[in-house]
Amino acid sequence: MTIFRTCAFVVSFVMALPVVSWAADRIWVPSDIQQGQLVIGTAPADAQIIFEGDALAIAPNGQFVFGFGRDAAPQSVLQVTYDDGSKQEIVLQVAPRIYDVQRISGLPPKKVTPPPELQERLRLERGKVAAARGQFTTQMGWADGFDWPAWGKVTGVYGSQRVLNDIPKRPHFGLDVAGPVGRPVVAPASGRITLSEDDYYYEGGIIIIDHGYGVTSTMFHMHSVDVPVGAQVKRGQQIGTIGAAGRATGPHVDWRINWNGRRLDPRFLVDEMPERNPND
Repeated sequence: MTIFRTCAFVVSFVMALPVVSWAADRIWVPSDIQQGQLVIGTAPADAQIIFEGDALAIAPNGQFVFGFGRDAAPQSVLQVTYDDGSKQEIVLQVAPRIYDVQRISGLPPKKVTPPPELQERLRLERGKVAAARGQFTTQMGWADGFDWPAWGKVTGVYGSQRVLNDIPKRPHFGLDVAGPVGRPVVAPASGRITLSEDDYYYEGGIIIIDHGYGVTSTMFHMHSVDVPVGAQVKRGQQIGTIGAAGRATGPHVDWRINWNGRRLDPRFLVDEMPERNPND
């Protein structure tokens, strides 16, 4: 099932900065970079690129991918070594963002502050999520564009400071799309399933998709989880349904994007939500 097709990697709200090209067009990255953004650049296949201590793999088509977290510093550097031995440092300007504060009430107290006897379960679940996100493959799902994973009202945004039952908590690192229980959830991009569980404490039904080169999608709060670990899924393929499992006050899917341990904003990857459900 295909729900949406988009190919926008940078959406209209990105702040415009001067167009930048470096090294006689040998390296290209966009100049309009913001906190939370997944960035796609191009480089010679034989170049070596270091970003904040991480070596960036260059795909056969010359693309490479990296990302900036919620509170990324205003400047970062790409350290490039070319095949002829020459070196270059490319300074990237990262525009700051202002984040919302979101207050959510009515959660069961144990979902806000879990009792001590649940700490081991939470530790194990966190470890499995980290392992599923930490795999590196050379799949190219991230390079072909992303879809919304479901149609519905956007009820939660990336970066917002969460206050749960009047208790300040960590920021929200996902994009929430509300809908009725059972509405289809699709793979936002192609990849391989690295985690598929139906009853995590906070997340409820959870699926993680490896899109390659360190990029993953995660879906939380799903009612049904319809694909097993190891399955290859195509962009737009149904992988489950919207639910209200885990720490949730109503049915929705919480979509998250990660790259190499950094939590990124999925909103940069898709156009505006359509006014009508394309499947109606």
